[in-house]
Amino acid sequence: MEMNTRIQVEHPITEMRTGIDIVKAQIKIAAGEELKFKQKDIEFKGHSIECRINAENPTKNFMPSPGKINEINLPGGNGIRVDTAIYNGYTIPTNYDSMIAKIITHGTTRNEAIAKMKRALEELVIDGINTNRDFLFCIIRNPDFIRGNFDTSFIEKEILKTPNQKKEE
Repeated sequence: MEMNTRIQVEHPITEMRTGIDIVKAQIKIAAGEELKFKQKDIEFKGHSIECRINAENPTKNFMPSPGKINEINLPGGNGIRVDTAIYNGYTIPTNYDSMIAKIITHGTTRNEAIAKMKRALEELVIDGINTNRDFLFCIIRNPDFIRGNFDTSFIEKEILKTPNQKKEE
């Protein structure tokens, strides 16, 4: 069993499924306040998916893509959350963590969460740098992913194949 005393990068999934702002709760605890709920009070509802938007080029072995963001359009709507600090005109430096945003969707069912993620990725525009948006879109549209038929070899076997490799099978 692992215990981390820090907030995990995936915490928005828990927040979307429980309705609890974990960061806010942690700050309140640090300020000496008591939690207003117990573990037994926490209910997980629905399904959530998180896509990490990275400033990188998947077609060039995920090479980093620093540069200036010329235009940005972030998705929104019911069941869609975007965590980011980027904006029009922001310059991604050469020394950085490539993750520039997280898109999190929530739905009553897994298929609803996937449909919302498809729409969110379609709405996402980040012009001026390369991102992994299309790579993520390829995953989220993949029939095996949608059916839940995947394992740790999924990306290598299904997404990173060249068109010629897919034809040979």
